[in-house]
Amino acid sequence: MERKEDRGVAVITDTWLRKHRLIYTGATRHPFILAIRGGSVNISSFKRWLGQDFIFVRAFVPFLASVLLKAWKESDDSSDVDVILGGLAALNDEIAWFKKEASKWGVALDSVVPQKSNLDYCRFLESLMSSDVSYTEAVTAFWVIEAVYQESFAHCLEDGSKTPEELKETCQRWGNDGFGQYCCALKSIANRQLEKASDDMVAKAEANLLSVLEYEVDFWNMSHGGAV
Repeated sequence: MERKEDRGVAVITDTWLRKHRLIYTGATRHPFILAIRGGSVNISSFKRWLGQDFIFVRAFVPFLASVLLKAWKESDDSSDVDVILGGLAALNDEIAWFKKEASKWGVALDSVVPQKSNLDYCRFLESLMSSDVSYTEAVTAFWVIEAVYQESFAHCLEDGSKTPEELKETCQRWGNDGFGQYCCALKSIANRQLEKASDDMVAKAEANLLSVLEYEVDFWNMSHGGAV
């Protein structure tokens, strides 16, 4: 792991993304995402993702609530609470959107069985809710989770994409500029916290970043029809 005194003036998160470019690219340019962008995605894969991600979002709510509580207790900038509270408030609309989409696609959410990749990721989220996990570690993981979706789905909306019309709303949900700005705000919070954190805390935050990227790849694999 990178030592704090070696980081210089570089933005910590950018340094990490360059250092771990291979797995970050694997998470944000996964074959599942490329299939959506290229217009060749199997709709059964999309439906699988929809059902599994609904389960994940439900588990994401208490995690984000715990990040909000840590911000209230540990942050020296009161605007952090406002940013995170905005994200928490948006989850209610997001859950409603999943229910609407599931109805449109004929996915019975009550019958969806969480796959191992999903359960493992949800357990990881639960581990970050521990009081032993600092705000710095938690908010960094939160930023990465959101950033992967933002960059992935924004790629499906770029010039040259052949994303099916019926999937553009999904891509727009996470790929829009407003969500991109929100992710930038989270990134700024993470960097500010990391700059003043101990070497041990920074190392833990970097390890969590890697874990998030690995879980994201596994989740896409599951959705795409690979390992579950």
